[in-house]
Amino acid sequence: MKEQYFTHQSLEQQAGNLYQEVVEIYRSKAREFHPTQSSLLVLDMQSYFLDAGSHAFIPSAQAIVNGILQLIDAFYAAGRPVFFTQHVNTTNDAGMMQHWWKDLLTANNPLHQLIPEIDASRGTLVQKSQYDAFHQTPLEELLHAREVSQVVVCGVMTHLCCETTARSAFTRGFEVFFPVDGTATYNRAFHRSSLLNLAHGFASLVFMKDILEALRGGDEN
Repeated sequence: MKEQYFTHQSLEQQAGNLYQEVVEIYRSKAREFHPTQSSLLVLDMQSYFLDAGSHAFIPSAQAIVNGILQLIDAFYAAGRPVFFTQHVNTTNDAGMMQHWWKDLLTANNPLHQLIPEIDASRGTLVQKSQYDAFHQTPLEELLHAREVSQVVVCGVMTHLCCETTARSAFTRGFEVFFPVDGTATYNRAFHRSSLLNLAHGFASLVFMKDILEALRGGDEN
């Protein structure tokens, strides 16, 4: 079920291949990215998913870390809001997740922390208990408070928390930008399926370099 479809060496090529496989679905719907209206959502970059000793380890996740760190730096330098989500459950808030997955990621598990490479002081940490980062969290209100109309979604897992949050952002009126090379999950099939779904009805597919270039170029639109 698990495979390393992204590596540091293959990330650009593999993301390009995935993009080409789905690009025709959404080309006419793609939106223009405006840095001054945007926010970065970094989902669940926790040791639980990136530590090779964890049963939830995502083999391809390490390949996207450097790009995500660059996005965090660029958004922070541009004065645009960054939100980090941290998935933590209790038996009271897990709902169906405890029946579906059995093992819950609780605050007692040391792997629930964000990976050391991420400096959470560069943004706002939002704890969540479901795939959807908007579900019973202050995220929507925080975005509106900063007059955000566009969100860039990155992190893990592509087909679970990232796709669900992207869909939820869309239904709340945010324009969603989804970097093909900015999320990772257990295998290429899951990743590709999410890109197909999102491109058809919910998000503009981009590459992390596209967002970085726009931020660094000082787009004032």
